[in-house]
Amino acid sequence: MRATKPRTGSADITRSYSALSLVVRESGLLNRTRWFYLMLMGVLLIALGGAITGFILLGDSWFQLLIAGALGLIFTQFAFLAHEASHRQVFESGPANDRAGRAIAAGVVGISYAWWMTKHTRHHANPNKVGKDPDIEFDTISFTEESAAKPRGFLMALITRKQGYLFFPLLTLEGLNLHIISIRTLFERQPVKGRGLELSLIALRFAVYFGAIFAMLPLGMAFAFIGVQLAVFGVYMGASFAPNHKGMPIIPADVKLDFFSKQVLTSRNVSGGIWASALLGGLNYQVEHHLFPNMPRPHLAKAREIVREHCRTLDVPYTETTLMQSYGIVVAYLNRVGLAARDPFDCPMVNQFRRA
Repeated sequence: MRATKPRTGSADITRSYSALSLVVRESGLLNRTRWFYLMLMGVLLIALGGAITGFILLGDSWFQLLIAGALGLIFTQFAFLAHEASHRQVFESGPANDRAGRAIAAGVVGISYAWWMTKHTRHHANPNKVGKDPDIEFDTISFTEESAAKPRGFLMALITRKQGYLFFPLLTLEGLNLHIISIRTLFERQPVKGRGLELSLIALRFAVYFGAIFAMLPLGMAFAFIGVQLAVFGVYMGASFAPNHKGMPIIPADVKLDFFSKQVLTSRNVSGGIWASALLGGLNYQVEHHLFPNMPRPHLAKAREIVREHCRTLDVPYTETTLMQSYGIVVAYLNRVGLAARDPFDCPMVNQFRRA
């Protein structure tokens, strides 16, 4: 699916985006909502405390796997909060957001905040653009036909051909993958802001976490506990971020779009209101989040109404589906892309990319 420019001229859209930003700002939608984030942090700390208490009380019991699953959910919710801090949504001060985000990401979730900031900033600058967006680069899953068509060996080609159906099963390994990639980044030679602090926080986090698990549980149960927690974390993280852009138009490397069109055309909202927002950490308002990355989560719903009307006026497509529909679109899209692993000339999606 190739991104195309909307009918309205880019200059007109750029001017209209400036007007839209003014309306959003004057409506107070960019103001901080410290009360919300303090309440959210309190709820998550209570949930984490409850999981720890349950872990201690259960002792040597296979019911501990329920605690492991709960921790996977809780760590994902903390990851959402770190994501919001990285976008300056929580506090007015950038350094305050960074301190909070680093403490949560490295100290609670166990992933590098610096790695996430670098990767996610690149994504926001060029969502779904070939060669620019790290989220569509090959990593077991191919997101473009060109990537799928590259020779990668029999097993990888087999996975790619059925990658839509395998997407969610593969997410059970994504939690481990996120930890490995982010920690590996901290040991690379290039400059990394806060490297020492993050390594210390992550080391302390895993020492406490693994120490408690292996001290309290038999060896086999301990490994099962860790496996379940990582699997739930990976599936929840992947299932929360996948609806945002997967299956939306891909912007070729040589195509330039204005900021507004680029962000709206490549983003998908998920309906469901407050419940979807709680489940997905505000990622359900992906269009508004990409247009106004530092907008606090509680204001995204109101911004949605303003942005929808603005898109309607400009005749710019605004995409919103249910969560289940978005998963169906993602699976179907990945399977279509995966056809290129067999023969790129048989893939109808590739034919659309061909130049006359």
